[in-house]
Order: sequence, then C-alpha cells, then structure tokens
Amino acid sequence: MQNKNNTSGKKLLVVDSTLRDGSHAIAHQFSKEHIKDYARGAEKAGIELLIVGHGNGLGASSIQLGKSLLSDKEMLMTAKKELKNTKLGAFLIPGFGTITDDLDPAIEAGLETLMVATHCTEANVTKEHLLHAKKKELTTYGVLMMSHMISSKELLAQALLMQAYGVKGVLLMDSAGAYLPEDVTEKVGILVNGLSVEVGFHAHNNLSLAVMNSVAAVEAGATIIDTTSRGMGAGAGNCQLEVFVAVIEKMGFKTGLDLYTLMDNSDKIIAPIMTKPQVIDGIGLTSGLAGVFSGFGRHAVKAGKRFDVDPRDILVELGKREIIAGQEGIIIDVALYLKNKKNVKNKNAEIEALI
Repeated sequence: MQNKNNTSGKKLLVVDSTLRDGSHAIAHQFSKEHIKDYARGAEKAGIELLIVGHGNGLGASSIQLGKSLLSDKEMLMTAKKELKNTKLGAFLIPGFGTITDDLDPAIEAGLETLMVATHCTEANVTKEHLLHAKKKELTTYGVLMMSHMISSKELLAQALLMQAYGVKGVLLMDSAGAYLPEDVTEKVGILVNGLSVEVGFHAHNNLSLAVMNSVAAVEAGATIIDTTSRGMGAGAGNCQLEVFVAVIEKMGFKTGLDLYTLMDNSDKIIAPIMTKPQVIDGIGLTSGLAGVFSGFGRHAVKAGKRFDVDPRDILVELGKREIIAGQEGIIIDVALYLKNKKNVKNKNAEIEALI
C-alpha cells in the first residue's frame, strides 16, 4: 500500500512507558527513588513524553491486578518534580480509572498528557474521559488494545471515533504480541491513510518482533512509537527503547534522543530494579502464537498447576475462544474443561485397552 506520509527524515515521537508498562515486571513496586532516578534519566536523554503509573493505568491498583507500592498521585508528583522539558503522561482504561477519583487528582498532580485505552471494538467508551481531559487542556491520545483481533477496516472505524473525540493521535496496541511485520504494515497503513491525526504503535515482544514491528509501523507512516527501557514489561516485554532508537536512527529517521543516555538509563537504573531478565519463555511465546493477552500467562500457570493441565494448552484454548483482558475468570473454566477432556480421553484409552 502506498501511504500518504513520507516519514524519511521526519522526527518521531518515541514515548517512554517504562514507569507505566514496565511496572508489570516488578509487580508494580516502583519506589520514589526508582521514579526520581528514571525521570531524571528520561529528562537527560531528551524524552518528550514519559508515561507514569500502575501498569494498567490510573485507578488500576488492586488485589486482582496488583497493588502499587505508591498511589497514582504519589507516582505522578514524584516524577513531575524531576521533569522540565519532558511532558508527564498517564494511561487510563475506562472501568479501572474514573474521572472523579483518578483522572482529576492526576491532573492536580501535574498531568499534561493522557492516553485512554480500550479493547479495539469499544472506542466509544473512551469518549467521556477523552472529552473531559481535552476540556482540562490535556494532550490526548486514544489507544486500541488487542488490535490483532479485528480487521483493518474495523480498526479504522474505531479510530475515527477517537479522532472525533479530539485526540492528537491513535495508537494500535499489539497487546498479545501476535503481529507479524506485514500485519503492522497493513493496519497502520490503513489508519495513516484514513485519519487526519497521527498514528502510533505499541509492540509486545512475544514473537521477538517488537523492534521489527515498530520499525514496520514507522515505515507505514506511524509517527508515534511506544517503548520501554530494556524492554521492561509484562510477560515477554515491550519494544526496547534504546534498541529501537539505535535501529531507527541507523535507518535515517530522527528521534532527537541521546542514545548513550538511553543506554545508561537501561544499564544503570533499570537493570538493577528488574527482578529477572526480560526473556521470551514458553508461556510468553504461546501467548503470542495464541493471540491472548500477555497478562494471562501467570494466571494460566497457576490454573495449570491446580488442575494438572499444561498452561500452554490453556492459553491456546483462550485464544480459540477470543478471550480478552478483563475476562480472567474464564481461565479457571478453561482449565476445568481441559482437565475433564483429559480425563475422558484417559478413560476411553483404558476402555480400549480392556477391549
């Protein structure tokens, strides 16, 4: 597809979500010192937009999703004190975050940019939050999660709704890490040609394609790429900030970022915080192949042990059923279904052996 934007030489907005999405990798336990140190590093590197908060966004700290060490307001205020040129951003999923209890206090804490995300078929539920943020003079972006689950034309229809709500841009999120580069090219390209606002992409690394897919997004006309330092994030992690910048600048695109400082932030600040290296294990790989939300992995492992079934089979079955984030309760049902199926199979084998 011929896209309408020639991005060669155009400066990209590389969003840094380390202090948001990265918190999944440490059970949302960023301390004030962690936030201070990293915010300073982001400022020094020239990051334009730093997203801060619980991994699932404003208002998401809970027993079910994981309790943050600090409140949303504490995290935002701590980061804000270290930022001069870097804009402070937050992420919100309607249903977890509310306007009165979560968004307005975040604005009071110095919030400047808001990303409002929802499942790819439900853009309409972002309207109230986006319009409120716009009224409060925040820069706004819409995010369509699990975007691999619907067609390009359907994604465009949803993105057009967000455009009508006044967003500066719409990002496609590959929540399951299921995209191949050609998928990115097609879907980003259709949005670039069908929208009058900017288009962005947020990659997950389940198939070890996060950087490649992000590059494909840029080549298709995207001007916003969401990343994390060291690829820090849930499951297999995200597009690795410093690697993406190195690759895209080698290709001739501009980011305006200091690569050495990004490397230092990764090696000296983030690496000591991480409890384990960001790797693609069997669960993460299966999530990507099955096209299910990476956050299901730990729940599938737990259910697999409880019911003596392979957690990879649970993920595959979840993919067949097109289960999405927020439907975690179905994981137990699937585990029971697989256990019963296995028991029936074993029973039939015993009967056949007797015959």
